[in-house]
Amino acid sequence: MSKKSVAVVMGGYSDEYVVSLKSGQLIYDSLDRDLYDVYKVVVLKEKWYFLDQNNKEYPINRGDFSVTLENNEQLKFDVCFNIIHGTPGENGILQAYWDAIGQTYTGCSFYQSALTFNKKDTLAVLAKYGIPSAKSVYLKKGDPINADEIVDVLGLPLFVKPNQSGSSLGISKVKDKSELLPATEIAFKEDQEILIESFLDGMEVSVGVIDFKGETIVLGITEIVPQNEFFDYEAKYEGASEEITPARIDEATTKRVEEISKRAYDSLGMSGFSRSEYILMDGIPYMLEMNTNPGFSPASILPQQAKHYGISIMDLCGNEVEKALAKKSN
Repeated sequence: MSKKSVAVVMGGYSDEYVVSLKSGQLIYDSLDRDLYDVYKVVVLKEKWYFLDQNNKEYPINRGDFSVTLENNEQLKFDVCFNIIHGTPGENGILQAYWDAIGQTYTGCSFYQSALTFNKKDTLAVLAKYGIPSAKSVYLKKGDPINADEIVDVLGLPLFVKPNQSGSSLGISKVKDKSELLPATEIAFKEDQEILIESFLDGMEVSVGVIDFKGETIVLGITEIVPQNEFFDYEAKYEGASEEITPARIDEATTKRVEEISKRAYDSLGMSGFSRSEYILMDGIPYMLEMNTNPGFSPASILPQQAKHYGISIMDLCGNEVEKALAKKSN
């Protein structure tokens, strides 16, 4: 039986590419070499390339995502393991391209990726399935902003965030009406659409959900204890928060969070890794967002949860590849 070739595709066009390279390295290191030939592919705005073991770059042929090596040898991949955070790997662009050229890949399809990257649309869809979220106001760039009206509807403090951005970039917590307009300007730098949400005063939890060996499982519920005002970029990536797995919540609340997290995953038709953020208020989880390609560096929440759950990183990654191969043969 010949080994299947797997390209671990990392990088991306946003500031998150740095984290994606770390996530990609962990997956590259963890895939079982008895089963797969594993390759590194980096997708950046300026170039897409295959990186060989001597760190030599070979351009990716975008017609069929293949590589031409030195002796004119063609390298094609049975599966692309997508671990790009942000655009184009988390918002559906890369998936749509791979679908068009017939390249098999891990994780969810282009539609699920595009939908979940849009916070407003995700929460609107999930509301139909009885999954609560904060009260919010949605604005497009150029819309008139009436601070009095917004504060009347949502109260203070409130959060202003880009509708489509990974990594908590561009988010502000507004405690005074005078801070609202400047906060919208910061958010509009990241996206043409923004979401202004009422403040939910409760515990933030991060919930990893995957489909593993044919069933949807909650890998873990991690409590986020930010040292900053909220779980912002610095807290997420520069260690300015404490993460406690499992979260310090009672059994009934645990069950409720697990049930809602699975329902959200299944309702959206998800596949692959996912990490959702919720605020628990009076034992009820309110959803903030779902990430379909969450951080997967050794310090990230999902690998920590897997370890706690008892699934090795090798099995977790292998399961993704096997699912993609099974889809391909159907």
